[in-house]
Amino acid sequence: MADQNTPDIVYTKVDEAPELASASLLPIIQSFASAAGISVGTKDISLAGRIISTFPEVLTDEQKQSDDLAWLGEWVKKPEANVIKLPNISASEPQLVAAVKELQEQGYALPDYPYSPSTDEEKAVRAKYDTIKGSAVNPVLREGNSDRRAAAAVKNYAQSNPHRMGEWTSDSKTRVASMSGGDFFSNEVSATLPKAATAKIVLETSEGETVLKEGVSYPEGTVVDATYMSAKALDAFLAEEIEKTKAEGTLFSLHMKATMMKVSDPIIFGHAVKEWLKPVFEKYGAKMEELGVNPNGGLGALLERVKDEPEILKAIEEVRETRPPMYMVNSDKGITNLHVPSDVIIDASMPALIRDGGKGWGPDNAQHDTNCVIPDNSYAPVYDAAIEFFKANGKLDPATAGTVQNLGLMAQKAEEYGSHPTTFEIPSAGTVKMILDDGTVLHSHAVEAGDIWRSASARKAPIEDWVNLAIERQKATGYRAIFWLDANRAHDAELIAYVKPILEAKGVADKFEIMAPREATIASLETITKGENTIAITGNVLRDYLTDLFPILELATSAKMLSIVKLMNGGGLFETGAGGSAPKHVQQLMEQNHLRWDSLGEFCALGESFKFYADQTGNEKARVLGEAVDIATQGILDENRSPSRKVGEPDNRDSHYWFARYWAQALSEQSTDAELKAHFEPIATALVASEAAIVGELSAAQGKAVDLGGYYHGDAVKTASVMRPSGTLNGIIG
Repeated sequence: MADQNTPDIVYTKVDEAPELASASLLPIIQSFASAAGISVGTKDISLAGRIISTFPEVLTDEQKQSDDLAWLGEWVKKPEANVIKLPNISASEPQLVAAVKELQEQGYALPDYPYSPSTDEEKAVRAKYDTIKGSAVNPVLREGNSDRRAAAAVKNYAQSNPHRMGEWTSDSKTRVASMSGGDFFSNEVSATLPKAATAKIVLETSEGETVLKEGVSYPEGTVVDATYMSAKALDAFLAEEIEKTKAEGTLFSLHMKATMMKVSDPIIFGHAVKEWLKPVFEKYGAKMEELGVNPNGGLGALLERVKDEPEILKAIEEVRETRPPMYMVNSDKGITNLHVPSDVIIDASMPALIRDGGKGWGPDNAQHDTNCVIPDNSYAPVYDAAIEFFKANGKLDPATAGTVQNLGLMAQKAEEYGSHPTTFEIPSAGTVKMILDDGTVLHSHAVEAGDIWRSASARKAPIEDWVNLAIERQKATGYRAIFWLDANRAHDAELIAYVKPILEAKGVADKFEIMAPREATIASLETITKGENTIAITGNVLRDYLTDLFPILELATSAKMLSIVKLMNGGGLFETGAGGSAPKHVQQLMEQNHLRWDSLGEFCALGESFKFYADQTGNEKARVLGEAVDIATQGILDENRSPSRKVGEPDNRDSHYWFARYWAQALSEQSTDAELKAHFEPIATALVASEAAIVGELSAAQGKAVDLGGYYHGDAVKTASVMRPSGTLNGIIG
């Protein structure tokens, strides 16, 4: 048992639907775990929690809270670490601003977010807020590489109960559009450092040198990349694709990751907004700037800023009529692809479109073929290859499809493209250089004003750990194993120089293939179409993309994936799936008191966490709990106890009742631990006997609007009241 301030298992407090579900599920987990002498506590990594902990100087003592993310950052480096990590908001600028506004309305004296900071004070505030934006949590917690796969029970269920797939036809007009040059892919350079070094990043112009960043330290063997995207090339590409889309009669859609790529992708998104409304910006740009318009914030924020300017609104409408129809986030409410940068997240949007036969929703609330615009060509070929494969071969059959597991390089912030402080929008033309402390110019690019320059790195120890993890996984499964690395790409070539010698030294080079992403996509789709299995061994961004793409095709969702991070110092981080659809779930709960979030990912992670705890501590009661969790999870699937999407039907809270019941029954029926058996026999009996009362109480709660006390920072008492409406169940669980 850990000390009173450090729970044995940390269950993260997050945002939106996963956090609402926790209000129902976590009391059950804590009650069951306590029977084995295991404490399960929370640490707050929610967006609101991170905002509050960042500004203690402006808050009352009652409002202040500890920096739990920093605490967890140290905890995951310890061998005893055991963390169940739920999906948190990777905040875009509009989400961050909305969360700040809500907290201000609740009495938190937080400073406004400075869109265009001019004073030193505003710049300091902006710098603080910028540390919260984007993928600020995952790089801190992921002190290990990723092992993501469909749990056997989940895969078996998906094959026995195949989800609906949209029909693909060979004449589909849906396609992927990417830049043919001037993008991050084409401009990338990379080098492996022969010794430890510290670098500075400078911009040299005709007026002198500006230091963009200094004191960036790298250990020996680090792979360091640098690249840039040409703003001129981007604008020309976007203009051309808008016209091509109109000529082809398809929907225009932009697929970015403005959350994870918190610096680069909002800028690219802003270029798309400006290009879409180019005549308006040409005529009214100065006026809109006066009104505080920032195209990076999206069309929605722009329209709010100009709502009292009829002349500008009329011009926007006139331009809209000349444009192709746009892919919609919500057709009923008129929310377009370009409204909010975080509304269309590529790793969720592209798989859903591919699953639906290449169709996207248009402004007429009907589905149409779509031009999928993905400006950078680094990973766009994955989606292009998938679309062309299904055009040629028809839809995937989930009933017979094999599975694609993933091993992802992500430890110690590996390949954190765009979500770190080494990405810059270049203020004026010149040359960006990465200069090492011995004066060596590691990388150099001639750039123009507005270009987006970025650098990323991957350290030697995580790379070696990743390759060895792949060797272990391939040996355990015997599956086809592919390193998704392009020998013609600068960064990947450096990784291949690590991979090949390790495979050869271990005598397993014949067990692995190395393919560029396009070829690896085709090979993997061919493999699973035959009902066979494969392991995709990838870098960080591809890990993020593929662990949505293949699960959404195989299982209809990525939220049910088993995600294990073997922390490099011996601990375990158990992730619970994706939260991309969480906002819609919250909206439905608030309007109808029905939460359709499926906690299956949490169930899968929980079982692994208990078994890991048993391995680490010798507490065999934990193993019994974990094995019983697996039985309960299988029961949820076999008996179809997952949440329904429709109000009035069983929802997330019902699934938690059935999970508790199946879990208690499994514990009461096992013969490994007599003490646990005796403890859970009366609980199981009561849960079975009270079924009618519990189900009735849960059902009666639905159908009415509810008050959570906030979206980003809800009231704990109100949320518990909403999410635990069965007094009978609460009484049994205790």
